[in-house]
Amino acid sequence: MNDPIVRSQEPVLLVGGAHGDNAQLLSLLNEVGTVVAADSGADWLRAVGCVPDALIGDLDSVSASTRAAVPPNAVHHIAEQDSTDFEKAIRAIDAPLILGIGFLGGQVDHLLAAMTVLARYPDRAIVLIGDTDVVAHLPPHINLPLAADTRVSLYPMRPVMGASTGLHWPIDGLELSPGGRVGTSNRAAGPVSLTVQSTGMLIILPVSERHLLKQALVASDDRWPAL
Repeated sequence: MNDPIVRSQEPVLLVGGAHGDNAQLLSLLNEVGTVVAADSGADWLRAVGCVPDALIGDLDSVSASTRAAVPPNAVHHIAEQDSTDFEKAIRAIDAPLILGIGFLGGQVDHLLAAMTVLARYPDRAIVLIGDTDVVAHLPPHINLPLAADTRVSLYPMRPVMGASTGLHWPIDGLELSPGGRVGTSNRAAGPVSLTVQSTGMLIILPVSERHLLKQALVASDDRWPAL
């Protein structure tokens, strides 16, 4: 990672502009010590009484009044238009885990772009949190102590094969791909273990499982190399 703007030994909260549940945002703010806004995510933070430690993006969406409320040395304008504000922020953060909120609601094109960024940075531990779901890119292996009947969806961003234990419908021997078979709306029969052979597999769980997913990602010893 080249010259990160934000360095932390603890998880960092990254807030995007697709506003969601204020109570959920406030809960996350109580869990972290460092808060970063991706462009207009700063407006949502300001609405709940928080000023981010860093504001990152092309800054074409954040309101003028919110930008003025952020200390000038915390504002980081990245003008290039070849990446989303989410990706700009990901590149600028060096932390063991990024919790992202404000990226799964709002416009569908923004959601799809966020999923693409997750697939582009498989080496990073990132959990995106929405009102109903949490999403992350799977490491090579992960253990998830889920209760029976928990919804488990696997969505491949490119062709991926793997193996599973604890899923009602195992994925062993199947090639999952965005243009073919996908693994959505599966469910746990109990604790789940997943192994995938290559990058590109996203996991989607109910938002009630966000702490479990966060802990499992941090606990996993397997990491993909950066693409």
